[in-house]
Amino acid sequence: MPPSSEPPARLGFLTLARLVWAGGRTRDAARSRARIGAMAVAARTQSEASRRAVIEALLPGRDWPARRLLITAVDAATGEFVVFDRDGEVSLVDAIGASCAVPGVWPPVTVGARRYVDGGMRSSVNADLAADAQRVLVIAPTSAAFGPMPRLSAQVAGLRAVGSRVAVVTPDAAARTAIGRNVLDPARRAGAARAGRAQAAAVADEVAALWV
Repeated sequence: MPPSSEPPARLGFLTLARLVWAGGRTRDAARSRARIGAMAVAARTQSEASRRAVIEALLPGRDWPARRLLITAVDAATGEFVVFDRDGEVSLVDAIGASCAVPGVWPPVTVGARRYVDGGMRSSVNADLAADAQRVLVIAPTSAAFGPMPRLSAQVAGLRAVGSRVAVVTPDAAARTAIGRNVLDPARRAGAARAGRAQAAAVADEVAALWV
C-alpha cells in the first residue's frame, strides 16, 4: 500500500503524555497496562474494520509462516501480556493488528470476547521471549520505556545471564533523523528504510560475528 493511500497517524506529545500518565502511576506492571488499555478503549480512533483492512493490505499473505513467529499483545481489560503464534486460534491479520494497536492512535483489536492493544505496552522490544535461543539479534527501532516496563538493557542482561549471545541494533543518528519525531508517519517509511540500509554497513561485522 503506497503511503499516500494509508490513513495518516500521529504519535504526538499529547498521546505520549497520556500513555505515561495512564501507565506510569503504579509499579504494578499488569495494573499499569490495564490503565493504558482503558485509555485505548475510550479513545476516539478509526474503526476496527478500517484499520484491519489497512493491516491486511500490507501483508504479503494471510497465513502464519511455517517458522516460529511470536506476536505480542496486551489484554486491554486485564493488562495480561499475551503471545500469539500459529498454534492458537488467532488469525495472522488480527494478531498483527493487535500487536500494532498503539493506544490512543489505533483501535484495540477484538479477538473473541477480548480486546487487545500493542504488545509494546509491556515492552518496546520483548527480547526476553528469546531466552531459549543461543544467539539473539535484537533490532529495536525504539527502546523507550516508562513506568514498570522492563528496560532493554535489563532484558539483554537477562539473556546473557542464561548463556545467550546477544547483539543489539538501534537506529543511529541518521536513521533517527530519517524516522522523524512521528514514528507512525508512513511518508517517512522509504527514507527510514534507506537510512537503515546505510547503517547496516556499520553493524554488519558485529551481526556476522554473532553467528560464528
